[in-house]
Amino acid sequence: MTFSILAHDPETGAFGGAAATGSLCVGGWVLRGHARSGLSASQGAAPSTLWGEDVLDLMEAGQPAQAAVDTVTRRDAGRGFRQLSALDSRGRVAAFSGADNTPAIAERLFPGGVAAGNMLASGDVVDRLVEGYLSGTGSLAERLLAALRTANAAGGDSRGLMSAALLVVSADHAPLSLRIDLGDAPLDDLARLLHRASSGDYADWARQVPTQTAPERILD
Repeated sequence: MTFSILAHDPETGAFGGAAATGSLCVGGWVLRGHARSGLSASQGAAPSTLWGEDVLDLMEAGQPAQAAVDTVTRRDAGRGFRQLSALDSRGRVAAFSGADNTPAIAERLFPGGVAAGNMLASGDVVDRLVEGYLSGTGSLAERLLAALRTANAAGGDSRGLMSAALLVVSADHAPLSLRIDLGDAPLDDLARLLHRASSGDYADWARQVPTQTAPERILD
């Protein structure tokens, strides 16, 4: 019921994720992360928000993405109905796709990133998701949005889309967490929200708040 992508930007050190689905509130269900550990995307027919949080804890404790995913998924008897992607703080990636999710189910690892989906119009959607990101231009968030658009144009979620989300975290910048929880055209709504959040007074303010590398920063 969801397609998602996680990626590390080596030029800025930021980590970003994007997701879209034919149901409500994809951001709250799927995307989690912070710069200390990386990112996770937990989705599927019966998604476990615990998976997304637990894999982050393991990666922050030093486990690489693959080991963390293996640990989390192995101990859950319901894993067949779930899907998990992980990107650790060193840019390593891993994915698990339970066989009991609704087809089409797919995943793809690429250097510094991972994409996955279920209830897709076809397995090619995940390939288009990656291609859209790699051929995108602009900021990390803009490239992730381009990935969602490319995947949706290839069929996306077999039911169409109702919600979409972006998450970008970095040691040097405030987190960017944008969610369209319900909309007729959630990718267009997300694009407008991204433009507002990355320009003008809001962006100026966000550049002055405390960050991991500057925890005592105050407004000018």
